[in-house]
Amino acid sequence: MDEQALDPLDAYSAVVTRVVREVAPSVASLTVLGERGPLGSGSGVVIDVGILVTNAHVAGRGRRVVASFSDGSRADAAVAGVDRLSDLAVLRTGDALPAPAVLGDADTLQVGQLVVAIGNPMGLGGSVTAGVVSGLGRSLPSRSGTHTSIIEDVIQTDAALNPGNSGGALVDATGRVVGVNTAVAGIGLGLAVPVNATTRRILDALLRDGHVRRSFLGVAAAPSPLPPDLAAKVGRAHGIRLAHVEPGSPGAVAGLRDGDLVVTVGGQPVADAQDLQRRLFAHVPGDPLAITTYRNGAMVDVIAHPASFRSDAD
Repeated sequence: MDEQALDPLDAYSAVVTRVVREVAPSVASLTVLGERGPLGSGSGVVIDVGILVTNAHVAGRGRRVVASFSDGSRADAAVAGVDRLSDLAVLRTGDALPAPAVLGDADTLQVGQLVVAIGNPMGLGGSVTAGVVSGLGRSLPSRSGTHTSIIEDVIQTDAALNPGNSGGALVDATGRVVGVNTAVAGIGLGLAVPVNATTRRILDALLRDGHVRRSFLGVAAAPSPLPPDLAAKVGRAHGIRLAHVEPGSPGAVAGLRDGDLVVTVGGQPVADAQDLQRRLFAHVPGDPLAITTYRNGAMVDVIAHPASFRSDAD
């Protein structure tokens, strides 16, 4: 039956049911093993022949991962690469896997759009929640022991994440994976790493080299409107607001502060966390990087020296 011809609630249910039917077989329950036994568990998504993606915080310390699927099949996989700044990890296996999920483009998402979070915490058919995109372009400070990183450009959704859903799929209404679920942001809120051109570059580097090298500034940011007078002066409406500057980071040493409204990085405009990510990908670590911010009604220029960050380092 045509979903558009149904009652709105029935149509909503039909979309969610179809998406789950198409994508859930490609979502695995992961058991992460170290030298002395199990280290943890989570979910993962088949994205290519012999390749799964999950979270760095799920699989990053593992030596071997056992992937279990809803059809009863299992596969032994090795951790092929880890990127802690994006909280992504890729797994490689020579065993047969279910058909890959289709990847989409999170850059086309809009606030209010329907999304479905699919995990497989127990390997018994999966865990499903549905909701809408409630925020885009955020950055998330993440701590693991003494290690601190900034997960950049995350998707915020009210599709709540259940225990074990980390590393699972965030899927749009067409059945395309637009994010990798990463964290619970609060009651009824979840966060996901977007699938977009930047993410694909990260995954390619992880499969090729096992890690990603990039410049590291040490800030968490979210899109923010520019004041009207500043917007008129620079000819655009948005910059990025620094929600957190990690103490002792290159950004902090340069003089960046929580609450700064960043207008340009390296002389180029920035309007969201992905813009900042792109600038840091292209920047040579250690070289000076000019950053212009708006603070207390005035433009402030600072020179930062982003550090080299190897993404598989603890």
